[in-house]
Amino acid sequence: MAHVKKRSVLPVYFIGGTWLLWSVFAPLYRPVHYIMAALVSLIAYYGGKMLFPDRGYEVGEGAQSAPKPEARPEPKQEAKPKSTGNPEIDALLAERDRAVGEMRRLNDSIKDEKISRQIDHLEATTGKIIDTVAASPSKLPQIRKFMNYYLPTTLKLLNAYDRMDSTGVSGSNIDGTKGKVEGMLDTICAAFTRQLDDLYGDEAMDISAEITVMEQMLAQEGLGGMTLDGM
Repeated sequence: MAHVKKRSVLPVYFIGGTWLLWSVFAPLYRPVHYIMAALVSLIAYYGGKMLFPDRGYEVGEGAQSAPKPEARPEPKQEAKPKSTGNPEIDALLAERDRAVGEMRRLNDSIKDEKISRQIDHLEATTGKIIDTVAASPSKLPQIRKFMNYYLPTTLKLLNAYDRMDSTGVSGSNIDGTKGKVEGMLDTICAAFTRQLDDLYGDEAMDISAEITVMEQMLAQEGLGGMTLDGM
């Protein structure tokens, strides 16, 4: 706390009033008249200070200077995913994150244990499909239909199920629609798995061809059919 004294200005006015009254009612012809007027005004000044003394009061440190407004922290911006240098793959990865995030939200909202397990499978398989293509962009044409139709339609069906399930109402339309979605999910899970498997079709053929060539070469060298047990 700081102690501040505020001086009263009224005693100063008393000096001015004294000189004004003296000039009206008393002579100011000789030096002695000015000395007498100065003495009377001095008496009036101290009399005014007795009647209107200076005031002292305490102020906090914050009152001496206006407090500076607190600096607002800069809003945290979500880190943008690192670009791969391929706009199509960047868009693909962004859609992966969006779709997987939506599946997780739906999984938290839908309480049915079987559907929850199916959504877990769809989430994991979707991530693997897109990651596989991101690692081998030449496979991008193989998942065009998956990205443009099967994935968004699956999310649409799950969202419809979630909305109807959250009503807590049983009826022919609600129950019938939920039953159709439940019956379709097994097929969708199998389709997603098949889509992932198909991405490795060319690689499987290459490996199969390599194995065939190696078997033939081993046979020509008389090394075919040998195993560790037979050595």
